[in-house]
Amino acid sequence: MADSSHPRPLPDRSGGLAGRTALVTGGAGGIGRAVCAELAGKGAAVVVADRDPDSARTAEAVPGGRLLAVDLDDPGGVEAGIERLRAIAPRVDVLVHCAGIAVVAPFAASDPADWDRMWRVNVRAPMRITQALLPAMTESGFGRLVFISSDGARAGSAGEAAYTATKAALLGLAKTLARETAAAGVTSNAVCPGPTDTPMLRAVADAHPGLVAELARRIPARRLGTPDDVAAAVGFLCTPAAGYITGQTLSVSGGITMQ
Repeated sequence: MADSSHPRPLPDRSGGLAGRTALVTGGAGGIGRAVCAELAGKGAAVVVADRDPDSARTAEAVPGGRLLAVDLDDPGGVEAGIERLRAIAPRVDVLVHCAGIAVVAPFAASDPADWDRMWRVNVRAPMRITQALLPAMTESGFGRLVFISSDGARAGSAGEAAYTATKAALLGLAKTLARETAAAGVTSNAVCPGPTDTPMLRAVADAHPGLVAELARRIPARRLGTPDDVAAAVGFLCTPAAGYITGQTLSVSGGITMQ
């Protein structure tokens, strides 16, 4: 039972993210663009981190958006990107890791070079960027970390062994950081999209006719998710109102995964 003799003041849960700065990796991707728009709509100044040629247009489309060109597959490039970020945004309050790559192949036939690449982009880069930005969050007493994982990390996904393994690593990282930083006012959560209508999924579907229809049939909501569905959940977790939610894994999947 909480000690009520010395009540602590409750954190301010009003408003959105006005006056806060958000960094979104993979901000030019399907989910990343939606997250950038969601956070900007809540008042955050958004830095779009991506290497995609569309990233500049994404940054321009977000009110007050700024671009951080960075290749997460290059550890040296990540370090250089962190240094450029310090000039663009001396303090980052919200960090959303949307960037990720997937190579689809049966595990027995998969290429270790692909495993290494997915490890660098999907796990190493988020770890290093978070490590660089976290001290300022804990010092300021406010921070939001959101890792975009995958429902495949929770349930398995045939043909995506290395991808789901890297996304599962993010679940452990999010929970560990939640334990380490909760007392400092920083929350750390993971969001696991189910099948979502993104360019990445469409590229896979082009090689597998009927895949989209089959996925939709399996989902209780009877449709694929949209980037906006995922962004809405991410946006809430980044607000002051979600300050008591940390160490959680939230599926945004139309019910295909239930816990």
